[in-house]
Amino acid sequence: MTMEPNDFRRWRKQLGLSQKEAANVLGLKRRMIQYYEKGERDGETVKIPRSVRLACYAINEGVADYSGPGRKVQKLKKDD
Repeated sequence: MTMEPNDFRRWRKQLGLSQKEAANVLGLKRRMIQYYEKGERDGETVKIPRSVRLACYAINEGVADYSGPGRKVQKLKKDD
């Protein structure tokens, strides 16, 4: 199963994030957000990696960071 470029864009917009803000919360460069939303880079298909898809899900659920089992999950603040 994969996340399509339109799904990625919809995820970002539903959270009210700019491309720059999405890059910040995902720990990516803004340019990667643009590639994921376009689905290509220099004419080559760009797939959204599982790690990014899972991070999108975690962010959607309000998780800002995860430090491992038995440790408290850091929740997103409204201004993250």
